Amino acid sequence: MTKALLKYTGEVEWTPPAIYKSSCKIDVLYFPFDQQSCNMRFGSWTYNGFQVDLKHMNQKPGSNIVPVGINLSEFYLSVEWDIIRVPAIRNEEYYPCCKEPFSDIVFNLTMRRKTLFYTVNLIIPCVGITFLTVLVYYLPADSGEKVSLCSSILVSLTVFFLLLAEIIPPTSLAVPLLGKYILFTMIIVSLSICVTVGVLNIHFRGPSTHTMGPCMRKIFLHIMPKILFMRRPPYNPGDILYREDTDGDGYIDGDYRDSIDSCGDIKDGSKDCLNYDCSNFKSGLHDDEHRGRASVADADNVIPRQLTPEILSAFEGVRFIAQHIKDADKDNEIVEDWKYVSMVLDRFFLCVFTAACVLGTCGIIFQAPSLYDNTAPIDIQMTRITQYGISSPPTVAPRL
Repeated sequence: MTKALLKYTGEVEWTPPAIYKSSCKIDVLYFPFDQQSCNMRFGSWTYNGFQVDLKHMNQKPGSNIVPVGINLSEFYLSVEWDIIRVPAIRNEEYYPCCKEPFSDIVFNLTMRRKTLFYTVNLIIPCVGITFLTVLVYYLPADSGEKVSLCSSILVSLTVFFLLLAEIIPPTSLAVPLLGKYILFTMIIVSLSICVTVGVLNIHFRGPSTHTMGPCMRKIFLHIMPKILFMRRPPYNPGDILYREDTDGDGYIDGDYRDSIDSCGDIKDGSKDCLNYDCSNFKSGLHDDEHRGRASVADADNVIPRQLTPEILSAFEGVRFIAQHIKDADKDNEIVEDWKYVSMVLDRFFLCVFTAACVLGTCGIIFQAPSLYDNTAPIDIQMTRITQYGISSPPTVAPRL
């Protein structure tokens, strides 16, 4: 039992050692950059306002609002919340049962969450994972790891989402700010997986399965590369077919050389003629090298008509191989066109998803009002426990 202090003015001071427990509605709309406001109403249901007139001890005449209505001198600072405002408001209300007014005092407690823990452990990792999605389009398609990277990012975001569900209060009134951002990131990653699959499908297309239309060729091979500041090196099949030997003479790799060397299998009786004819044929191919590739029509002018059937058969083989390599060059050029289209799409979606990640991150996170509130916490200014500590009260020097 706590005793009451009675003063000569009739004022009674009674400070009961009681703990008041109250509950209030939690708004997680801007979590973890949220503010919570709770009200506690104190009044009398037994006595009306004429019998018991409740007033705050610091209330000034002509005003029903006390800016600092709660004594915070012995408040223990919280590691999670800052107290922003603690006003007290006196009200008088009339009820249908009675003609007399009933007075009460409403104490408001406005708290702002400290965001350092959530920024370091949730916000920064989520932002980093979001921008990892952009690197998917910078990864070459030939590496075979584009879809794997997207899947790994999606799994990590799922873990963050489950962690968020354990931290925030279970409520269905609003989706928290961090939850919106994680959902946005999951949508971005899911779309990137779909886009990556489409880009890989285009990258591995060939002439035997797909044909590139003129409109698609104009857009993705001429217009979009200029817009995206892409420059394609010129395609030169001679870099693949021809090389330079140590003597400086060009020679032909693969089946070309094997067919020409087959001239040495002819009998010795016609060796002089064969050497002459093979040299002419070889020089003819060497001249065609400077024109790009040997044509089948020009080969008829090079082949002498007095050759034996074996030599003519060898020349027919060379002619077939030349046509085969010419077709292979065309097919390889088509394959390179499809690969370049996939590179253009990767560059395009790299720009699109980078802009989406930047705008989405800024648009979602920076909509919290508490980020623009520079109000200083009053609990740090008013508590004495912070200044002197719990076990070390202020010491006063003795007077001499």
